[in-house]
This record gives sequence, C-alpha cells and structure tokens, in this order.
Amino acid sequence: MTRAQLEHVLRAAGAIAQEDKLVIIGSQAILGAYPEAPPALTVSLEVDLYPLNSPNKADLIDGSIGERSPFHETFGYYAHGIGPETALLPYRWLSRVVEINNANTGGVTGLCLHPADLAVSKLLAGRTKDLEFVKTMLSAGLVQKEQIESLQTELTEAQRRLLQSRLP
Repeated sequence: MTRAQLEHVLRAAGAIAQEDKLVIIGSQAILGAYPEAPPALTVSLEVDLYPLNSPNKADLIDGSIGERSPFHETFGYYAHGIGPETALLPYRWLSRVVEINNANTGGVTGLCLHPADLAVSKLLAGRTKDLEFVKTMLSAGLVQKEQIESLQTELTEAQRRLLQSRLP
C-alpha cells in the first residue's frame, strides 16, 4: 500500500462514518511517520482502523469498503474496520500518534500509531508476520530498540515480560 492509497481509504472511511478522526492501528500506520516506508512494510492491502469518537462505526466502514467489497475489487485495497480492543498498546499511545491530514484525506485526520507504539503492538501480538515486521522496522532504522523498551513503563507486568521475550 502507498501513502496515497492510505489517504484514499481515510477519505472514503471518513465519509462513510461521517467522522473526521480515524485511528490506524495496523501495519499501514507506518505510512504516517514514513510515507516512503520500505516495501517489505507496505505489502498489506488492508488498513486496520476505527473512528476515534465512534468506534462502533467500524462495522459500517468494514461493510462498505472492507474485504471483497466493490471498493476492494475496484482499487485492490480496503479498510478493515476494527475495534480499539484489537491491539494491545502502551497506555499513552494516543499522545504520540502521527497525524495525516492533507488535501487527499478530504478533511479526515488519520491518527497513525507512532512507530515505537506500532512495534510494541506487533511484538505483543506475536504472530510470525508481526515479529518479522518489527525486525524490518529495526533493521531499516525506523525505530530503535531503546524506543520500544522505553514504553515498557506503560505496560502491565505480564505485557512487559512478553515484550522482553519477543524483542529481537
């Protein structure tokens, strides 16, 4: 996915939900901080998102421009409407989001996870593809191990142990 495609999804999802702030918590959140992220980090065709002030509208987005929708069939990418509980995140993640708001987003602001918060979320999820994603972020210099470790104070004890066991 490209930054322009992400902006298109934001514009469409905002119009459908009639919301102007959408949280992007999946892998494509990397495009907020790094519009030209390495190709290995932008292979996903889906944008995991929900409206900040009305998370319940995520189903409306998913049903309208989600997987196998006419939007997906037409453009080759789609929105995956999710809930805020989908990702385990450090407590103060919202204070660090990277905003996308420009002419291409049609007045909608995308709130992309900061790369360090994204890495924490991926490490806590622990799927092979998530762990590889973080390794790529680290090797490309998009996040430093110290940044990830510094967020441990915002996690539960169990989450801290899990993070440490998975951090490359």
